[in-house]
Amino acid sequence: MTNSAFSTLAIKPELLSSIQSLDYEVMTPIQAQSLPVLLAGQDLIAQAKTGSGKTAAFAIGLLNKLEVLNYQTQALVLCPTRELADQVSNEIRRLARTIPNTKILTLCGGKPMGPQLASLQRDPHIVVGTPGRILKHLGKGTLKLDSLKTLVLDEADRMLDMGFHEDIMQIIDSMPRQRQTLLFSATYPAGIKKISDAVQTDPVDIRVEASHHSTQIKQVFYEIEKGERTNTLIALLEHYAPESTLVFCNTKQQCQELAAELRQQDFHALALHGDLEQFDRDQVLVQFSNNSSSILIATDVAARGLDIKELAAVINFELTRDPEVHIHRIGRTGRAGSEGLAISLFTASETQRLKAIEEYQGSPASIEKPSSLKTRENFKLYPPMVTLFVNGGRKDKVRAGDLLGALTANSVLSGEQIGKITIFDKISYIAVEQKLAKQALDILSEGKIKGRKFRVRRLR
Repeated sequence: MTNSAFSTLAIKPELLSSIQSLDYEVMTPIQAQSLPVLLAGQDLIAQAKTGSGKTAAFAIGLLNKLEVLNYQTQALVLCPTRELADQVSNEIRRLARTIPNTKILTLCGGKPMGPQLASLQRDPHIVVGTPGRILKHLGKGTLKLDSLKTLVLDEADRMLDMGFHEDIMQIIDSMPRQRQTLLFSATYPAGIKKISDAVQTDPVDIRVEASHHSTQIKQVFYEIEKGERTNTLIALLEHYAPESTLVFCNTKQQCQELAAELRQQDFHALALHGDLEQFDRDQVLVQFSNNSSSILIATDVAARGLDIKELAAVINFELTRDPEVHIHRIGRTGRAGSEGLAISLFTASETQRLKAIEEYQGSPASIEKPSSLKTRENFKLYPPMVTLFVNGGRKDKVRAGDLLGALTANSVLSGEQIGKITIFDKISYIAVEQKLAKQALDILSEGKIKGRKFRVRRLR
């Protein structure tokens, strides 16, 4: 498409005004290529990296054909993780603001069934959820998909990785054969073709270039001796001093051990992996996304669906076996026009993996020796913010404005010194500047929020 303005597309006027109010000026490559296909009602299989604008693409497609006066479930978006489902729901809601009475419901595991059952007493127009919980509602008869017009499989490769193939096929059995099926994936393993053949009709195949422009991401590989990974990682943090770093490990155990070692060295590091309970997972994600933790150590599966806008560095503690996954990992830095930094550690025994990455990228790797790193004595990498935990949330009628008002009421703190506020059903998290954490904690502990006392503590 030569003109990449959204106004060139056949979109409902109210949806177009919503797009314009969100300052979406021009379409991203995945949007420009996929939206004409989506709006024409065709099936689509699209490969695009995280952060490419694919969520807005399919959200615009399904909202454009939504019949608001038809109170039946017309679209289902399946996601691999609760975090991604929440992100997708939020994006659809933002785009649906100018379409009155649109009901969007998120159905995920790890949340109580009661509120979900209550919400399902009137059929939502759009459901976003994880396969397990969607199946549970289908089994109970509380969710009906017999009027479904659009099915979206988001991050389909990860859903297959996580063993959801059978669940997906079972869910599809509950919906009409005549529907639009959209399949979005960051990588393109063999299982994607198999699932597409089984559930789609003549899909249009779109691949948006997975590699990244060299000026956007500075990529460096460090060859290390066996047993020197952690020491080299610390030297990298001292040399580059990135404000936020996502470190990829290949196993859950490695994530935990590395986080513990870095904490002993006075780095604020948190681990994210599949064994965490939902409460702990939410807490880790909140702290990293609101700049209260400098380092997040994660496995590939756990990191899928992370919505971190500005990530200074990605470090591969070990090389992955799959060069496509490597490209996907490093693509999380250098977004929104800023230059990113991607660093990978490898030993002589991992040379084959390095060669596979070079071949896939079509360019030789830039290899450095750890001896080139400038380490600093008494180096500290403290995050700029601190998170306060409040023992009250949506169910207590606590809103972000109430927390902000309580903190700024006596003029000791200003709104600019307070960061992201995240509210769950029974708890809330507030990011405040590191140097003002004690004052903020005292204000909330000694004062009241909405005329009530809540327990408040600082997360370490």
